[in-house]
Amino acid sequence: MAELGAKERAELPDSAFAYVDSSGRRRLPIHDEAHVRNALARFNRVMFDDETARDRARGRLLRAAKRYRIVPVGFIEGQLRPKLPTGQLTLMFVDMEGSSRLIAELDDRYGPVLNAVRRIERRAVRDAGGFEVDARADEFFAVFREASAAVASAVAIQRAMRAHGWPDERDVRVRIGLHTGRPTPVSGGYQGISVNAAARLCSCGHGGQVLLSRGVRSALAEEAYELRHLGSYRLRGIPDEHDIYQLVAADLLDGFPPLRVGGD
Repeated sequence: MAELGAKERAELPDSAFAYVDSSGRRRLPIHDEAHVRNALARFNRVMFDDETARDRARGRLLRAAKRYRIVPVGFIEGQLRPKLPTGQLTLMFVDMEGSSRLIAELDDRYGPVLNAVRRIERRAVRDAGGFEVDARADEFFAVFREASAAVASAVAIQRAMRAHGWPDERDVRVRIGLHTGRPTPVSGGYQGISVNAAARLCSCGHGGQVLLSRGVRSALAEEAYELRHLGSYRLRGIPDEHDIYQLVAADLLDGFPPLRVGGD
């Protein structure tokens, strides 16, 4: 495929691109067959403004593929049934603290806030080599082959959340739970006690906090992370007690209230 030069790119209309982001940057050129094929291959590497923008770009790309009689089987398979890893994984759950209050106070400004949080989460997961599993309401679920990558992603999320400029100078926070186990793969995701444990671990934390299970601590081995043991707790709906640790790192908040054990 010939390189698209700056002058040639500038002469193309917006309709020759599958995606134009909120800043006006034009991505994924689809003006000829070769570039459509390239756009199909690169689609999942693009950071979209939000899910609506992703869906719109996907539709434009698929229409372009049809126009050039390209059958995007691999693209469709990857979009509908992403290939998630199996075996021992570190699971990460993230949710926003006080989301109901934010919805009530921000009203129609809440949507852009949630989209910004999603971009932060997805960039941190992608940069650490993780896999997004699910995102619904203010909850986000991802998995990593290596515990150290999950911890790095969690730190990146919390630092980016603190650095972001939120509406009315609000302090928008997320809590994060990490658990290492062997979840059972199902169509488009996972199930099993490992998934439940990671979700419960997340729900008992506070905004700005990163909580880890003993499984994550063991999987980190000699990695240089400071972990503070918060005690052993029985999580709601999970058999046996779990040792819970808090990740301590530069630029992360500290001094949280007691864990919200059993809370949602």
